[in-house]
Order: sequence, then C-alpha cells, then structure tokens
Amino acid sequence: MRILFLTQYYPPEIGAPQNRLHELAVRLKAKDVDVEILTALPNYPKMEVQEEYKNGRNREELIDSIPVHRSWIYVSKSKGIISRLLNYFSFVWSSYWRGRKLGKFDFLLVESPPLFLGYSAMRLSKKLNAKLIFNVSDLWPESAEKLGIVTNQRLLKLAYNLEAKCYTQSTLITGQTQGIVDDIKSRFPQKNVYWLPNGVDVEFYNPDRIEDSDFRQRNNFKSDDLLLFYGGILGHAQGLEIILKAAKLLKDKNSIQFIIQGSGPEKTFLLELKKELKLSNVHFFDPVTKAEMPAIVKAVDVALIPLKNLPLFQGAIPSKVFEALAMKKPLLLGVDGEARKHFIENAKAGLFFIPENEEDLAKQILDMANNSEKLIQMGINARNYVSTHFNRDKIASQFLEVLEENL
Repeated sequence: MRILFLTQYYPPEIGAPQNRLHELAVRLKAKDVDVEILTALPNYPKMEVQEEYKNGRNREELIDSIPVHRSWIYVSKSKGIISRLLNYFSFVWSSYWRGRKLGKFDFLLVESPPLFLGYSAMRLSKKLNAKLIFNVSDLWPESAEKLGIVTNQRLLKLAYNLEAKCYTQSTLITGQTQGIVDDIKSRFPQKNVYWLPNGVDVEFYNPDRIEDSDFRQRNNFKSDDLLLFYGGILGHAQGLEIILKAAKLLKDKNSIQFIIQGSGPEKTFLLELKKELKLSNVHFFDPVTKAEMPAIVKAVDVALIPLKNLPLFQGAIPSKVFEALAMKKPLLLGVDGEARKHFIENAKAGLFFIPENEEDLAKQILDMANNSEKLIQMGINARNYVSTHFNRDKIASQFLEVLEENL
C-alpha cells in the first residue's frame, strides 16, 4: 500500500498538525505501508523559511526514514488578508506541480485546514490515481466565519462550495473529533466519514522515564508554587485573555503563577494586556522543540486549556490536552462539549470552568490550590484514560484496517 500525505505543515516545524501527521506516518511506515510526504518549506510560526531550507536546500529529505518532498511557498510576516491568501495559494500551486511527478499512490491524504489545499488534492488524486482522503482537523470555513476572521459573504460562499466539492470527491473523510465527524455526517449523509482522533505517544510523554529538570529554578519559581501552564498557539480561537484576567483576580496569591508558552497572532496583544493589567504573576516563554516539552510539562502542576465560548467548539479537543494528560497533569478545561465529556466527566482528570468566565476560572484554580492530593489523583486518572483511549499506536492500527477496507 502506498499513501501520500499532502500538508502545508510538517516537521521540523513545531505544532499540533505537524506532530499528529508525522506520528501517524511513522506508525504506518512501521506497519509496512509505503508513506511519503508532500509539504511546504518549513516556515511556521515565524513566517520565515528556516535557514537550512533556503536557496533550494533540503527539498528532498528523509525524516525517520520517510521521504519528504518540499515545494515552494510564499511567506511574509504581514498579517494582512492578501499575504495570507498568497501564502495558502502559493503552496496550492507549487504542491500540484511538485506532486504530479511523484508516481502512483493508492491514497492521497490531505490535511485541512487550509481548506484551499483541496484544489491541489483533488487534481493530484486524479493525476496519481490515488483515492482521496480528506482529513479535517478544523471545520472550515465555518470556524473562520464564526470567529469573525472572514466576513466577506462572497468569499464564504466560495469556500463552502469548495468544502462540499472536496467532500464529494473523497473516498473517505476523516475527522479529528467526534463533533467534526457528526457535523459532516449531518450535512453529507451519503459519505464515508471516520473518526481519526489525535492522540499521544505514551512512551515519549511518560513522566516515569523523564528526569526532573531545573525549569523551576532556572525561571525563579519556588518549589511550592502552583504553576498553571498553557503551551501552544497564541491565536484568536483560544481566548487567552481569560488567563490574564483570572491572574489579575488572583494577583495577591503569590504562590499561584501562570505560564504562557508559544507564539501566534495574539502574542503582541497579550503582552500589552499584561503590561496594562500590571501582572507579575504571568510569564511568557517562547516555543521550544518537541524534545524539550516533556520535561517542561513535568515541572508544572496544571494544564490550562481555554477556548472561546462558541457553539462551534462543542466538538473541539485541543491537541495539547493529550500530552498533559499523559504526563499526569490535571486539566483546567474551558472547553465544553466533547472534551469535557471525555476528560472531566469520564476520566475525572481535571476541573471544568465556564469558557471566557475569569471568575469561574479563578474559583477553580483556588480549589486546586487547596487540594494537592486531589491533583495527584486527577493526574493518575489522566494518564490511565489517554493510555486506554488515545494511544497513537492503537489509533494507527485501527486506521490501517480502514485503509485496507477502502483499497
């Protein structure tokens, strides 16, 4: 069996889709599937092509024995809509012309968003005689519309038409959450839709195998501080200002400290908000490599997972949840719906707070601060649950069975 992954994002970039797709590719490769990757020159999140890939270097490489083919992409630090569209469509164009030379495949799995990559995927699947698998990790353009990122009705209509065309031409549609799967099934009941969840490498994120780091000492945190940690993209959907507003309510609690690690379009706004609120209990850190993350997560106490309070996110499961749970870290989860059902109600692996409600978040933080034994038990529950239900090895094995059924 031969399968080509088409994705704008892939290692050595750091991020949720990069890690998820690579981990799936590695596991399929280990099961004797011939996997190849067609992706862009790595540039995310700094929007600058990484030095070792400039001037035509490393357009063809092996990552964990998997062939990776890279094509050109337009990058700009501008946040304007024109620059963003050029970024997306440059890879749509270049990926098709690079991919058409790669030979025949049984399947082409395309990652969405960006939804526009569907243009290249549909043409390439025909050119390469490959059955199209449309992998949906976020419902676009629905998310863009409800978050107010795209308001032009003409563009939205074109995007919804493209979404429908991509689904119609796919042999299989895969959704990252059950909520995404249910949404697509309700609108396209005739299509074959499969839940392909995110998950975690429970051996890589294993607190028993990771030595304690000097993270606390190096960053001037006390051994008895309660460290609340958010790590990931600093974007619109997360609504991260709630962390700073809750921190203001708790600023007299010197033993409670907030860490925000990552980069993204909202970082400047958040830094300005910290300055405006005069917060000394909120600390910003730059992104780190995947290899560094387990030691950092082990050093903190609680994983903070917020999202904006939108019906759209009832079916969302932020990818950062899984690593934290595998590391025995309880959640403070501001995501209602599917994530709450899995990790709060079923797993008993944390506490829920009302999305975008800083008073409720502060209340739950105080509850955790006063119940250290409760935190330990939540952490144990957390690892047990993801090891059983979201183990990447099991996910890949089950997906391979689905691929074989659709050959």
